[in-house]
Amino acid sequence: MLEEIQQKVKTGTTTVGIVAKDGIVLAAERKATMGYLVASQDAQKIYEIDDRLGMTIAGMVGDAQALIRYIRAELKLYRLQEEKPIELEAASTLIANILYSRRFYPYIVQLVVAGYDSKPSLFTLSPDGSVMPEKFFSTGSGSPIAFGVLENDFKDGMSIDEAKKVAVRAVRAATKRDIASGGSGIDAVVINKSGFKRLGEDEVKKLAG
Repeated sequence: MLEEIQQKVKTGTTTVGIVAKDGIVLAAERKATMGYLVASQDAQKIYEIDDRLGMTIAGMVGDAQALIRYIRAELKLYRLQEEKPIELEAASTLIANILYSRRFYPYIVQLVVAGYDSKPSLFTLSPDGSVMPEKFFSTGSGSPIAFGVLENDFKDGMSIDEAKKVAVRAVRAATKRDIASGGSGIDAVVINKSGFKRLGEDEVKKLAG
């Protein structure tokens, strides 16, 4: 069963997350597939789930959308009860607990949860509820190609501008070689102490070269 889940998570999509010196950069392509059918050329794969907190999705779209609704509701409840936004590590643990509670009937997703509180941080989460801190990561069927770019170009302490170029280049490389990645363009987001900002299409095109 675990192998079947892993295969479903790998089907379609390329997402990338990078920790920069002063923030986080997330990027993803926009194609959604149903087997050999392109279901959408403009699917959203990067979501704002709270202030200065974002998440990328790979895997089953319905599971991911249901999980996002669940997570947003839990984070709103936390804010009401504690009268402050949740910290990133606590949010990642909460999401991991949700995934773990469903490990026998899992959400078929692989997630990158990242944001900025006292510093920029990034966590990866799997359907079994495992959670790992990373400096950069990629999910989806195009991730082996994206990792080639990330492993070569990532460096500690890189600026947000440098991270944007690397993230977009990694996703673009995957769209050139992975049949399930592509769509109408590349979506990219910066998260820093100023908040969650989605980059304009013109800027992304320049970054992609």
